[in-house]
Amino acid sequence: MNLDYGNLTGEMIQLVIAVLLIRLLIWVFYANTVRKTLLLVAPENRLMKPGMAWLLVVPLFNIYWNFVVASQMADSLTNEFYDRKIAEEEQPGRAMGRLYAWLFLLSNIPFPPFILVTVALLSFVYFIGYWVKLNNFRNLLVEHEKFRNEQ
Repeated sequence: MNLDYGNLTGEMIQLVIAVLLIRLLIWVFYANTVRKTLLLVAPENRLMKPGMAWLLVVPLFNIYWNFVVASQMADSLTNEFYDRKIAEEEQPGRAMGRLYAWLFLLSNIPFPPFILVTVALLSFVYFIGYWVKLNNFRNLLVEHEKFRNEQ
C-alpha cells in the first residue's frame, strides 16, 4: 500500500497530530504514575531513580525503556515489600510489564494491517492492565505509610 502524502487534507493532518498528542499525553500520565510509585519506595530499595520514569515519554526510546521499567520496578517493589513486610506477589508486576513491553515492541514493527491491529489492541489492553497494577501497588504503599504513621 503506497501512501500519497501530497493528497492528505488539512483535516487528516490535524487528526494525525491530535492522535499523536493524545498518545504523548497518555505516556506522560503513565510516566508520572511510575515516578510517583518510585518516590514511595525507599531510596535504598530503588533500582531506578524516579526521574528516569520520564524516559517513557520519549518516542521510539520507550520501546526499549518499557523493558527496563518492567524489570526494575518489579525488583524495586520486591525490595520495598520485603522491607515493609507486606505480603505481595513475587516480582510484582514483572510478568504483565514484560508482556506489555513485548507487545508494544511488536506493535511498532510494520506487520500486515490485520496482525498490526491485533497486536496494537493487545498492547493497549496490557498497557492499561500494567498501569492499573502499578497504581494499585502505589496505593498499597500509600495506605501502608498511613498505617505506619498511625502506629
